[in-house]
Amino acid sequence: MQPFVHLHVHTEYSLLEGMCRIDSLIAQAQELGMDTVAMTDSGAMYGAVEFYKKAKAAGLKPILGCQVYVARRSQHERPARGEQPWQLILLAETLQGYRNLLQIVSHAQLQGLHDKPLIDKNFLHQYRDGLIALSAGLDGEVGQRLLTGDLHGASDAAQEYAALFGPANFYLELQDHGELAEKQVNQLTLQLAGQLNLPLVVTNNVHYLHQADAPSQDVLACIREGRSIQDAERARLTAPEYWLKPGPAMEDLFRHVPQALANTRLIADRCHVELELGVNHLPSFDLPSGFTEESYLRHLCMRGVQVRYGVETPQIMERLNYEIDVIVQMGFAGYFLIVWDFMRFAHESGISTGPGRGSAAGSLVSYVLRITNVDPIRYNLLFQRFLNPERVSMPDIDIDFEYERRGEVIEYVTHKYGTDRVAQIVTFGTMAARAAIRDVGRVLDLPAHVIDRTAKLIPGQLGITITKALELEPNLKQLHESDPLVQRLVNTALAIEGLPRHTSLHAAGVVISKEPLTAYVPLQRGAEGGVVTQYSMEVLEDVGLLKMDFLGLRYLSLIDRAIEIVRKTEGLEIDFNQMDLDDPRTYELLMRGDTDGCFQLESSGCKNVLRELRPSSFEDIIAVISLYRPGPMENIPTFIKAKHGETAVRYPHPDLQWILEDTYGVIVYQEQIMQIASVMAGFSLGQADLLRRAVGKKKREVLAEQRTLFVQGCMQKGYAEPLAHDVYDLIVRFADYGFNRAHAAAYGVLSYQTCYLKANHPAAYMSALLTSVMMSHHKVAQYVEDCRRMGIEVLAPDVNSSSFGFTVEGGKIRCGLMAIKNVGLSGIQSLVQTRREGGAFADLSDFCERVDARACNKKALESLIRAGAFDGLHGNRRAMLLALEETAERGRLRQRDKDDNQMNLFGIMEEQAPQAATKFELPRAADYPERERLEMEKELLGLYVTGSPLKPYSRQMARLADKRVSELVETADNAQVTMTGMVHGLKQIHTKKGARMAFFQLEDMTGMVEVVLFPETYKRCGDMLQQLPSDAVLAVKGRLQHKEDELKLLADSLKVLAPDDEGDLAEEAEINSRADEFVLYIRIRSEDEARLHELQTVLTRFHGPTQVLLFYTASRQARALSEKYAVQMNPQFVQAVEALLGEGAVVQKRK
Repeated sequence: MQPFVHLHVHTEYSLLEGMCRIDSLIAQAQELGMDTVAMTDSGAMYGAVEFYKKAKAAGLKPILGCQVYVARRSQHERPARGEQPWQLILLAETLQGYRNLLQIVSHAQLQGLHDKPLIDKNFLHQYRDGLIALSAGLDGEVGQRLLTGDLHGASDAAQEYAALFGPANFYLELQDHGELAEKQVNQLTLQLAGQLNLPLVVTNNVHYLHQADAPSQDVLACIREGRSIQDAERARLTAPEYWLKPGPAMEDLFRHVPQALANTRLIADRCHVELELGVNHLPSFDLPSGFTEESYLRHLCMRGVQVRYGVETPQIMERLNYEIDVIVQMGFAGYFLIVWDFMRFAHESGISTGPGRGSAAGSLVSYVLRITNVDPIRYNLLFQRFLNPERVSMPDIDIDFEYERRGEVIEYVTHKYGTDRVAQIVTFGTMAARAAIRDVGRVLDLPAHVIDRTAKLIPGQLGITITKALELEPNLKQLHESDPLVQRLVNTALAIEGLPRHTSLHAAGVVISKEPLTAYVPLQRGAEGGVVTQYSMEVLEDVGLLKMDFLGLRYLSLIDRAIEIVRKTEGLEIDFNQMDLDDPRTYELLMRGDTDGCFQLESSGCKNVLRELRPSSFEDIIAVISLYRPGPMENIPTFIKAKHGETAVRYPHPDLQWILEDTYGVIVYQEQIMQIASVMAGFSLGQADLLRRAVGKKKREVLAEQRTLFVQGCMQKGYAEPLAHDVYDLIVRFADYGFNRAHAAAYGVLSYQTCYLKANHPAAYMSALLTSVMMSHHKVAQYVEDCRRMGIEVLAPDVNSSSFGFTVEGGKIRCGLMAIKNVGLSGIQSLVQTRREGGAFADLSDFCERVDARACNKKALESLIRAGAFDGLHGNRRAMLLALEETAERGRLRQRDKDDNQMNLFGIMEEQAPQAATKFELPRAADYPERERLEMEKELLGLYVTGSPLKPYSRQMARLADKRVSELVETADNAQVTMTGMVHGLKQIHTKKGARMAFFQLEDMTGMVEVVLFPETYKRCGDMLQQLPSDAVLAVKGRLQHKEDELKLLADSLKVLAPDDEGDLAEEAEINSRADEFVLYIRIRSEDEARLHELQTVLTRFHGPTQVLLFYTASRQARALSEKYAVQMNPQFVQAVEALLGEGAVVQKRK
């Protein structure tokens, strides 16, 4: 046992200050032969429980502490500029000391946060029990006073702390990091200790594990301060001695004070804290008189059965009683009552809630209490997947609320259980690979191009590390090996990568406690002023606190809005609770893959699956949600072929048919694994859930153990041993892929509802959808294009018709005013209220005189005009903009006069005579050209509304492009694609070697992508680029590149497109005159096959000389039609086919 123990250690949770990662700290302490180590992070205790658990698991004794900041005057008073608070090290000697530390740290963060979290001495006195204090060396009050020569003040301070904590609980700290000031202060500290008879203790102010880490820690501190490493003024640890020194090294430094060394062990031996982990501290539910938690839960459930089912069948009651018994036995009756209560509040307040999330949707109790909205009996969902009596753990019910009103539910819970018992939950932003490169590069003052080039070589994969990037990216590896600057940059970034950078708020987590939260967890303020735990979600579970996810789901608000629009515009009431999930139009939409904007189903890959699968039941929707994920995707072709009867459905054994028949013999759900184990091996569903979890971990010894149990169970039930092994192998194979059926069923309900609304009430749904994404211009552009494809006209914003969001007018959609840049909420509120009270605006002058000029200023007016919102009034955009200055000023003066007259009540002041009204006339001016007007709309709305410069090219664009810009995010890196669109911002440059290359933005109807022409491509296409008109439309073939969250198209070839009319008329004349040399291909997608009969009618109507082939996109096969269906090629024919099958359905080619 070493005599020296480190008592002053900053881990990674001293944010942007400490570099000791907890795992590495514990490993290094073991390596150095230490049996005890402390954790004393700066002003917070984020990592306390993690450190405690990991140290215990490694056989080390953890000492829990904190470096607190003592206010020089009052914690409520902001320190003077440049004034630093005094530091103090507090160590928990007992469990009571740990609890007091929670109080002190929380109080400092909540009441004394002024850059640093300050604490007053009187509060320390109140919560001193069970704590040992160390003076914190040079940074403590005693050290600071000694350093400045205030010996009397130092003596008073030392005596004050000794009196505060008790003479045996306050130690004067000696440190030696090689700084001259420390040697001076240490001598004075030794004298002071002798004079006052106070104990001494030796520490090293540990910030990193190894001496070689000092430069990296210096960089980390610079990132915290936002300074360069060259900045001589910055705060820094001057010597490279703040590391986890071995015991013998510390003994060598302090041989002259053996008792101070020995006191480290004495303190360590005094500290005994055993945290109460795994003990639940659920809040008490306020019960009505005469009820227990169990009886009230049963009462509510029975009431819910009547509402949900109207009858108490044996099947319902057997399952309900089983679930309640398990819930009560596991001690969670109060938990369900708490959830029921805030869900009741949401329902009664008209706040939409989701149908369920996660395994909670498998509970009948949750369903009858209206916590979830998916019938677990009807959809064969398993309670044991949610709550397993054979694996005791806190239930996890995550709730979706409509996005805009989630906060109301949190407010309700906070009010009901107390502001001191409810908080949101912390998360940590970490130093990700690219961010670490950029942060380090800035601190090291490296050239911008070196930083940028290196960062962009980090692949854009989720969770990518620098080490992995060096393996995957040969160019990065080569630079790292050959360029000293890049080597320094990357190596330093490697040292800090993954460290916590800042705290943030968990997107959904809320914790509710039985007692004030500070009894169990330290707290702090969130960025928006709310109370936040310092312990993360996982640690809160260890501590035994009730945590829940209150999620805001945009689609719930969207569905509500769409239903309200249907009610107003069509006079229909939609109640999904009263509907079966079997609407034919909905499944037709799903078969077409027409699911842009539909929950969980709008990715291009998912739409392809829908077209091939052709869903015909709700079970198919559940399956698609479950299968369309990495891993399970490989089973999609088998699933589709089996559904369509192209391959025989096979079951491992007839006894498993009822489990697998809905998924055509494929294991799709985790619940199926549980059911198979129950049927074949005789496992209870609880045991089967344990099997599912164990097998999913893929540990060899666990797999072998579970195989034995499974095979033995199967053989006891009469199944052959080879079959048992085969089925177990099947379970192992699918354990990674199996999806939670309860979650898929619950989300499938939302998917169905969005598809139903889009299929049956398209204008209402698309209007609500556009409003929900109004702040994302590229999303608005994507969905407006979808509207046009559906035949829904989107109208420009209009000051006399538009509201805040998008609205429906006679089956058309009107742009919302909030979609216009530079037009704020207050301006729109004033506009809408003025229009409601005084009627429509007659002209620009009328608008300026009536709408509050303070809310709708000149910038907003200009944006309204340029976006086309005044197009419905007298005059054009150019004339209005020319008149705006004078008209706005005249309107402002009229409003001022009106306000003045209203103030002159009862004739106390002489009323001013109103100015004589002059007739409003706009200057005579020709409007902007159409192209310029469209560009104004694009600038302010993010899309073209009244027309499109691309419209004359739409047929060729649809025919030639195989991807739209909106689909590129989901397209694989390095994929070969053809894009079409208009050229913007062409730049031609010389490389360092003198070669020419070019860049430009390519815009289609859904967005923009950057196109790069490297020198090799430029050689072939440069002449064409030189002659391009400013509004050229191109087809670009090339390779897609995903780099640093940016998409680029690396061009291989370019083709200039002519407008459809010019190109098509010439081609049609040639085709019809030389029909024997041409054929027409008609594209048939999976969803089009139902329309072949209608297509036959069109072909007959346009009979002519040109042969037709049907090209099936799913199989990539073409089928020639007989002469009977040869056609006359003309615009009317193309229009008729495209009206049936969509733009780009007709392609002509030479034979």
